[in-house]
Amino acid sequence: MNISTIHNLFLKCNSVSIDTRKIEPNSLFVAIKGERFDANTFAKEALKKGASYVIIDDENFYIDQRTLLVENSLIALQELAKFHRNFLILPIIALTGSNGKTTTKELINVVLSKKFRTKATVGNLNNNIGVPLTLLSFNAETEIGIVEMGANHKKEIEFLCNLAQPDYGYITNFGKAHLEGFGGIEGVIEGKCEMYQYLFENNKLAFINLEDQIQVEKSKKLKTYSFGINKKNADVTIASVKANPFVEISYSGNVVSTHLIGLYNANNVNAALTLGKYFGIEDVLIKEALENYIPENNRSQLLSKGTNQIILDAYNANPSSMTVAIENFIQLDNPNKIIVLGDMFELGSESQQEHGLIVNLLSGENNIICYFVGSNFYTNKIKKENFNFHETFDLFSKHFQENKIEDATILIKGSRGMALERTLDLL
Repeated sequence: MNISTIHNLFLKCNSVSIDTRKIEPNSLFVAIKGERFDANTFAKEALKKGASYVIIDDENFYIDQRTLLVENSLIALQELAKFHRNFLILPIIALTGSNGKTTTKELINVVLSKKFRTKATVGNLNNNIGVPLTLLSFNAETEIGIVEMGANHKKEIEFLCNLAQPDYGYITNFGKAHLEGFGGIEGVIEGKCEMYQYLFENNKLAFINLEDQIQVEKSKKLKTYSFGINKKNADVTIASVKANPFVEISYSGNVVSTHLIGLYNANNVNAALTLGKYFGIEDVLIKEALENYIPENNRSQLLSKGTNQIILDAYNANPSSMTVAIENFIQLDNPNKIIVLGDMFELGSESQQEHGLIVNLLSGENNIICYFVGSNFYTNKIKKENFNFHETFDLFSKHFQENKIEDATILIKGSRGMALERTLDLL
């Protein structure tokens, strides 16, 4: 069945789903094969739960005229998303980067929604399945689409850009993330810059942070709109930034006080401000949007647990994001400080070295109690009175609970697989 025909049927539906547990009435279900399951087997269930049509790629599961048989369901989903993107003809902003993608995307969304009907990537659905689902969530009422793009190897951003065909692009930064897949930091830079290459080839605009020399260097051939701190050549000049612990920025006589912790979040705020200025949002509305945004989902959240204050940043971690989180935490004036760090994943051959560098970063801090959780940190353990190394979370949990903690400020940071938010239950 051709994509045009499928698209006509899709337009009659209210939503798209790849999970029968989330089926909505009058939806389109796409049966995608995974490593551990074959979603074709759920086609009949999807129809029973209210789906109007199902896309399958195994004729053995054909049911009736509501079943749309294709050669490959994932490719069909991607081609349908690209067709729909061209059908709508709306401006799309794409963003990628090693750290801060989701927070920046959410900040851009709250700012632009002050003037436009926007739709953005939900959560971090930013891969070869998530991006198509995001594109298919846009409709005729959407005035600006915001698409987050993640990658763990080269050519992935290129592929996603060819699907979404963005009119604008922003790269948050180039850090030590997914080193295993990219083959090192140079591979990370090359992979992220696939977005710049797409923008250049299609004469589109890139938003640039002049504080980042890699962005400045790699975007020389592009049409750009820039921001920087006290940079006279910037399109948007930020007068000052500070964080104690919340980010506060000033520009053009305006002061914006956010609920975001750490200077590492300042550029995320600055980027959202810059896009707001580019798209003509009034300063008072930009300020309102940024000041009302409260982070969630374990991303730089400030929480209270008993007499303790917790900075929960346990959604994910890589050497770059962990380093800036630690450096920010060290600068806090709080007297009783504790750090709980979990292993960082997908670092390949550089894993042991990168975990060792994090340990060394804290080796000069004698007044912070440090817990290192996971086998990667454990192989880098050193003897220090305020250092505690635990190979598993269960071993850490036992030790942590035996030591009552009160009136402390605690940073919790680790990769998603470590699920360090479980530490909250121990306090």
